[in-house]
Amino acid sequence: MLSDAEIAKMTAAERRALILRLERPLDEILSPRVLGRARWTRLGLMIGGAVGMIPWIVFLSLTLPADYEAHNWPATWVGFDLFMVILMASTAVLGLLRRQLMLLTAFATGVLLICDAWFDIMTAGPDDVWISVATAVFAELPLAVVLIAGTLRIVRLTAARLWLLDPGAPLWRLPLLP
Repeated sequence: MLSDAEIAKMTAAERRALILRLERPLDEILSPRVLGRARWTRLGLMIGGAVGMIPWIVFLSLTLPADYEAHNWPATWVGFDLFMVILMASTAVLGLLRRQLMLLTAFATGVLLICDAWFDIMTAGPDDVWISVATAVFAELPLAVVLIAGTLRIVRLTAARLWLLDPGAPLWRLPLLP
């Protein structure tokens, strides 16, 4: 049995090695075959989707009209903003309860705020574009930065606390599963 003092004397590498020895092996929870199949299926979908989007984007850029009358315009924007409010409220509640799930809602809210700023500016009429730009610059984008940067900071702190990442190491070096 190790004492707190003995653990405190260990180096970061020794603590990580100890954690890896003590943690429950992932193959006890899920078979390696199932894990591998799920990983490669998801990777294949993302790679295929990214590659497949390239010709689609080229096609859209060549064929879409510059102006278009949109149907269900109020429902589209009200629905989008309602979804954003639900995510913001969920982020607030989960943050108050100090739940890890808040990371997902905060990141998603930040991404939606960026999308909202983009579409507000791109769909604004000539008389309204400056209002959309001001709203994006002074409200939506700063809030998105706070949410996304805060999420990444919490991931970094959690990873450092679990000895999965050295405090100065870049976040992209964090393994998905140790």
